[in-house]
Amino acid sequence: MIEIVVVLRVEDAVLDFLSVLLDPDPGGGPATVVLADRGTVLPLPADATPAERLALLAPHVRSGTDDAASPGPEALADLVRRAADGRSARVWTHSPADNRRSRGRVGRDTAIACAGLARSAGATATPLLTVRHAVGYSPYLQFVSDLDRPLGRAQVAAKLDFANDACAALLDTSSPEFVVQTPRIPAVERFFAADPGERERLFALLASLGDEAAAVADPWEFATSPYEARRLDTTAAWVRRHCPPERGPLVEVGACEGALTSRLAADGFCVHATEPNPHFRARLATAQAGSGSVQVRSDDLAGLAKDGPAGAAYLLVEMLYYGQDLTLLDDLPTDLLFVALEPEAIRTRLRPWLAGSAAWRTVEETRLVAPRVEPVCGGRAYLSKRGSVGLVLRRAGA
Repeated sequence: MIEIVVVLRVEDAVLDFLSVLLDPDPGGGPATVVLADRGTVLPLPADATPAERLALLAPHVRSGTDDAASPGPEALADLVRRAADGRSARVWTHSPADNRRSRGRVGRDTAIACAGLARSAGATATPLLTVRHAVGYSPYLQFVSDLDRPLGRAQVAAKLDFANDACAALLDTSSPEFVVQTPRIPAVERFFAADPGERERLFALLASLGDEAAAVADPWEFATSPYEARRLDTTAAWVRRHCPPERGPLVEVGACEGALTSRLAADGFCVHATEPNPHFRARLATAQAGSGSVQVRSDDLAGLAKDGPAGAAYLLVEMLYYGQDLTLLDDLPTDLLFVALEPEAIRTRLRPWLAGSAAWRTVEETRLVAPRVEPVCGGRAYLSKRGSVGLVLRRAGA
């Protein structure tokens, strides 16, 4: 049995997996570190002392300005195969939900690679490649782990020495991906196993936009979350109260897979549901197939500001988090906007813009839903949903 630690960069092996390198599970043997960013396999001899093992890793630490990325499942499969060298192995890697997306991608890709290796070996496979993920750096999620390893004082001292000596340049780097700070140096190393569905949901949950977020259907669990159901029901009722269906069509900006769209259509609204992401848009179109009251469009906010359909109101519900130019709202072909965001985003992003805008006046500000702490990904983790505040904005002079 060999312990294989697959990490993005070498410092990760010490910061998140020191217990594996120095004190493997019962029955464990020599350890090997695979550096995904460089395609390097670093064997750590079984008879080496802890200090000698760490000394073998130290020269491979790079600066915070050096970029790093997963080479993909196929390349990682080759690296793991080389490291195992025909032996059964336990593979340890990053969490798919590591807030540092480069690490999360390595964790996801490594698990995919190991599953592929097991399939290709078929019935003759040795018990190769059980995969465990480190909880690692997770400022937004709390994890239910399967294996916790508190470090002793000597192990913590070794980890801090490595951070202070080998990683000295990373202690004050400006790179948010590679900076080494207290929350990234755990004194208890925590690990969990994940099946493919759980792994993909964890990876998608921490994505913000794009194909990563769309890797699974309903990545934010609108269909199963009590919080999200309450938020969506309250939002639909809020829209209906200020703009009943007979006033004309609504334009929903960033409709995702249509969780709010379906509620609005059921209330009798005609809806232009816009979604630029092709994966979400395909699911939206499938969900609304046969509905005569919903038109699915691909426009983003800039496209709608330039040439969008006229609407009794435009809905910007939980979507102004991504640096959009808020002045585009002035050019939307409507006199009524519904904007919903978490309270902090209202305070720091929307109110300053409204204070400098002569185009809109606030008709109402209301709390749509209170914060709630909820489990996600089948109970593997939990997080705080931060509440939603809605503002009704009417064009000045309308």
